[in-house]
Amino acid sequence: MIDLKNLTISQASQAIAAQTLSPVELVDAALANIKIAEPEINAFVSVWAEEAREQAKQAEREISQRKYRGPLHGIPLALKDLFDVAGKPTTASSKVRAGHIAQSNSAVTDALHRAGAILLGKTHTHEFAFGVTTPQTRNPLDTRRIVGGSSGGSAAAVAYGGVLAAMGTDTGGSIRIPAALCGIVGFKPTYGLVSCYGVTPLAWSLDHAGPMTRTVEDAGLILQALMGFDERDPASRQAPNTNYADFSKQEIKGLRVGIPQNYYFDQVAESVKAAVKQTAERLKQQGAEVTTFNIPLADYLMPTQWGITVAEAASIHSRTLRKSASLYGDDVRTFLEAGQLLPAGDYLKAQRARRIICQQWNTLFNDIDILLTPTVPETAALVGQESFTWSDNSQETIINAYLRLCTPANITGLPALTLPVAKDKQGLPIGIQVIGRAMDDATVLRVGHAIEVAGKTESV
Repeated sequence: MIDLKNLTISQASQAIAAQTLSPVELVDAALANIKIAEPEINAFVSVWAEEAREQAKQAEREISQRKYRGPLHGIPLALKDLFDVAGKPTTASSKVRAGHIAQSNSAVTDALHRAGAILLGKTHTHEFAFGVTTPQTRNPLDTRRIVGGSSGGSAAAVAYGGVLAAMGTDTGGSIRIPAALCGIVGFKPTYGLVSCYGVTPLAWSLDHAGPMTRTVEDAGLILQALMGFDERDPASRQAPNTNYADFSKQEIKGLRVGIPQNYYFDQVAESVKAAVKQTAERLKQQGAEVTTFNIPLADYLMPTQWGITVAEAASIHSRTLRKSASLYGDDVRTFLEAGQLLPAGDYLKAQRARRIICQQWNTLFNDIDILLTPTVPETAALVGQESFTWSDNSQETIINAYLRLCTPANITGLPALTLPVAKDKQGLPIGIQVIGRAMDDATVLRVGHAIEVAGKTESV
């Protein structure tokens, strides 16, 4: 039996290309894991078993005829249920979307089809991606705990072996938060590098689409298939001539690594701080130059994120909220109703603050190549837990705590990667975040891969 929990896209694709592993076997193994795990975990909104098997047979035929399309050919993946697939519902895990059927594919769906990937189904999100818990889904590592959100279903499906990777979206940390809490890799590319055409929006100027995988290398393989200019997405940007899946050059000697002295460590669990320190030391041992500095305008980061997100989301949902407010979950409806009352001037102030923040953050990267931080300040909270209590006895809500360290990369649009580097005393995974300069996603992935490899070497 294939062990999907420990199989990577890189490993599977090599075996498929050599025809020692069949896409049909791979899909059957994924479906078997889904059948076992789903009653308790509930990661999927829908599973397209028969269609996936037919796609797998087609992939097997193409590969046997030497029509191999590349490393995603025959690989079972899942989509967060915000990505349109023609003829399929896009529910956004909301009653508001009952009966909705997509008329065309999202850009991501088309890209994955071209690459030969097999779409196994749609995964749950916190309703309309407006939350950090994905309450209907449980964490496969400990079902007493939250899976994170909003891409919680995608993270869970990858973590328990239902798929080899899944697509998520990230407006304030929605890829990185659940990836960190489930012990997998999550990558938010530079804003506009991956088209969001055909993706249900939360806040258009902050929304990103990206992969959730088991390894950094796998994230690079998927990004390579997805990136590219798309005129249908107003935010789309032309990608540099880079191979995001090439990790042959591992040298990081002379790389300038920045460790912030403020904001990212103000209220953070000791185990998380220790993991960042340990990772920085590993990079230093490989020849990186580690420096410290202060994050500019730190007090404005969360107000700016909320000012933009709430206003844009309220605008997107204004008509539906007037007609069908009772169909929204209480938490999401409250946020959207608050957004209806937000003065336009406050939104403009938030966007102005954002511009200044971006300018100062871009200046930071004159002196560093990457920023190394915690992904989230604490590991997975218990289901129903409302807040964290920090060492100074202050309390912080779950949503603010999990968003706080992720939102800067959304405000600035910078590429940000999370990968697991350690575990806390309860055995829960700790994620570390690598942030780079705009359009330098390749360096972020390269550094993440170096951290991953060094960690494996040290643990042996």
